[in-house]
Amino acid sequence: MVRTQQTQRTPLKKLKPGLEMAALLNTPITTPSGVVFPNRLVKAAMAEDMAKNADPGEEHIAAYTKWGSGGWGNLLTGNVEVSSKYRGSFGSVVAKPSISESTRQVWQRWASASQEQGTPTFVQLVHPGRQSPPKAGDRGFFEPTIAPSPVPLNIGSGLLERAVQKVAFGTPREMTVADIEEVIDQFAYAAKLSYEAGFRGVELHGAHGYLLSTFLTEKTNFRTDDYGGTPAKRVRIVIEVIRAIRKVVPASFCVGMKINSADVRGNESLEESLEQVGLIAAEQIDFLEISGGSYEKPRMAAGDPGTRSEKREAFFLDYAAAVRERYPNVILMVTGGFRSRAGMEAALQSGACDLIGIGRPAAVWPHLPKEILLNENVEENEAVKKLTTLRLPWLLRMIPIRFIGTGADTMYYAKQIQAFALGKIPQPPPSR
Repeated sequence: MVRTQQTQRTPLKKLKPGLEMAALLNTPITTPSGVVFPNRLVKAAMAEDMAKNADPGEEHIAAYTKWGSGGWGNLLTGNVEVSSKYRGSFGSVVAKPSISESTRQVWQRWASASQEQGTPTFVQLVHPGRQSPPKAGDRGFFEPTIAPSPVPLNIGSGLLERAVQKVAFGTPREMTVADIEEVIDQFAYAAKLSYEAGFRGVELHGAHGYLLSTFLTEKTNFRTDDYGGTPAKRVRIVIEVIRAIRKVVPASFCVGMKINSADVRGNESLEESLEQVGLIAAEQIDFLEISGGSYEKPRMAAGDPGTRSEKREAFFLDYAAAVRERYPNVILMVTGGFRSRAGMEAALQSGACDLIGIGRPAAVWPHLPKEILLNENVEENEAVKKLTTLRLPWLLRMIPIRFIGTGADTMYYAKQIQAFALGKIPQPPPSR
């Protein structure tokens, strides 16, 4: 499949601070596949936990109707699982290999509702790999998860963490080549289902410890066959997934990729990751999303980072900059910590990225672009939506497992999405 259309970016000219700055965010961009984003604000993928029997339902249609009327440039759905056997959560949608006509119609209504007012919507596709908890899929309770190599999930070194890891996740089974081929086919099928439903593209989730991300790094991929051993071989599964998808959808259907800067550490690891990005870019992907930090922490601009969090945030910025410098023609989306119009505009103006990914604020303020960020009646100093850190109950704070807090945050914002899907008013976390 030959795709000759080039990315079209409207030039971003220098603008004076103030209300005119909203014009940068409101600049359209056209992907290599020809899909036009009316502006640069993307509703990032988040857990929604609304699926009943692993199918989309009325709650999805209601939620995406709301987002679709919110003035976003693009919507990314929450995780859609490509495997019914290995699911990442109990409430996620699965691209089932066989669906009824009534379910297919719900998929179509979901796509239509999200795009009725001109916002192209993409489906985020994922295979959780070793992060599939027991009973989340239709495999047996004692049947292991799968991964490129039998490397167990590391949730901490303490006695309790190790006990939880062993019971909840165990040690994954090393995938055979036949397993890999099956996963590739599953991604292609899910993309075709998404296209037939009316969605305009898909995003491959290659971050946050899910299956594709574990292939990319030598920390979790010890293979010595065609799918491991070198950066090029470790990224091979991603390349084959992209090519398989291209064979079953038209050239006008977008394919993007999400990666996580937190998976990259050190100069050697950075260079290997950039090599992999280049191989992915050579497949003419429509965009690359980088998540893993914050683009709006002023202290990152000067001085050496101190805390572990600050170091992670600083590397996030360095990694995004390195990708941009090496591959300037790739449409780059950065997701993490954007809370103000000024910060978003600065990122675009500097050329650091082309698209701004917004997650949690979109769960609380689904009309954030229309009502605040792109609203020229809102002054610059008022175009800010900050969220406080969720305060855990004291008992949960006593549990020394690091993903407890992350899981609580995920659940909280999923509840806010469910709230506005039911016609209720979502609420930000209470102030401390």
